[in-house]
Amino acid sequence: MSLKSLSRLALITIAVTLFASGCHKELSVGTNRSAPSTAPNAAPDEFAVARETYAKRCSNCHGEKGEGGTGEFEGKKIKGPPFRSGHALKHPDADFVKQIVKGGDGMPAFGDKLSPKEIDDLVRFIRKEFQAGNNPQASPTK
Repeated sequence: MSLKSLSRLALITIAVTLFASGCHKELSVGTNRSAPSTAPNAAPDEFAVARETYAKRCSNCHGEKGEGGTGEFEGKKIKGPPFRSGHALKHPDADFVKQIVKGGDGMPAFGDKLSPKEIDDLVRFIRKEFQAGNNPQASPTK
């Protein structure tokens, strides 16, 4: 083959390759139109696990939206106070953690059912979701 023929063959090969890759991109874009797109700026839900934990372990007595209520746990009626108002707004995080771990005042203990991280995340979730970030200072020691 002559140099001229090789040059033409190379140009034809490049043109076919570029054309084929361009068609492939067109096809892939066309076939993905109905596929759901993810928003590029969507932030992951940092409380996704805590939200599930709350729904599973807490909402029965404290209400789906932290409004309080009466629920049943292990056959006992329990009155869960609201997180959005009242004394729950005045307790520091340490009190929440202690209450979740040890229970008391009718609330069952969850220290053997939840990890320390799950409990901390749950307290942060309650503060953010139901108390607009309220975080009272630790109680003064006596």
